[in-house]
Amino acid sequence: MKQNILITGTSTGVGFESAILFAKNGYKVYATMRNLKKAGPLKEAIDGEDLAIEILELDVTDYGSIEKAVKTVIDKDGKIDILLNNAGAGFAKTLEQTSLEEIDWVTDVNYTGVVRTTKAVLPFMREARAGRVINITSVGGLVGQPFNELYCGAKFAVEGFTEALATYAAKPFNLHFSIVEPGGIATEFMNSAISKTSNEKGEMVSGEYTPIFNKYVTGAQSRASDDKESSPYQTGKEVAEVVLKVAQSENPPLRTRTSKWADNMTAYKTEADSDGTKLIDQVIEYFL
Repeated sequence: MKQNILITGTSTGVGFESAILFAKNGYKVYATMRNLKKAGPLKEAIDGEDLAIEILELDVTDYGSIEKAVKTVIDKDGKIDILLNNAGAGFAKTLEQTSLEEIDWVTDVNYTGVVRTTKAVLPFMREARAGRVINITSVGGLVGQPFNELYCGAKFAVEGFTEALATYAAKPFNLHFSIVEPGGIATEFMNSAISKTSNEKGEMVSGEYTPIFNKYVTGAQSRASDDKESSPYQTGKEVAEVVLKVAQSENPPLRTRTSKWADNMTAYKTEADSDGTKLIDQVIEYFL
């Protein structure tokens, strides 16, 4: 039987490209998304290349939706080999100008959603004594960045969540937990952030923060136009290729950055233990 993979957030970007890439490499793909009305591009790709991809509805903020999708996979295949937690959303705003509802939303989509899907899948992997959980975070999961405190906080949380699981649920049950840390995905983050955080005037930030925010945006736009090696921005396909390598690695590291820029950006945090392997071994020695 083919290895299968359940991927969240496949309507665009890394999730979309991962679904196609894994299918082309012999995996049976369960591509999930919150809104099936956005499945058109993926359906076209499936039909055009006769790919082994099944599209399912899954909303990472709704545990019932997650359980339903997981049950569909288990009923058909009896297993889930890989869970790719990709669903998430950009958010850039000052904490002062962020509503309590927005705080809950950012945390729910970018952190709690990962916890929910992992919780739903983990019992089947543990019982099978086989499985991989790959979580897409960001360099923002290691380094706090201007106007991204809520987004970074959520991604930091995913990093800690994954680290902790790797200390006790990996070796005893033959499981692997991995984090993939891109520097930036083309223009998707900023587009998403703008659509989610703009006020009625189209402003993301106002008042005394405006000149600081404008400087931040100008810098982001400049980096996007820089040459490929110095720019943080990658295509969804380039990041998906890194995800595939992690999935195919016999003994994947805890952390994998996706570009030289991402490595440079996080160097002060990762210099002593670039891939997180030493950290996990140390924590196990201290506590277990």
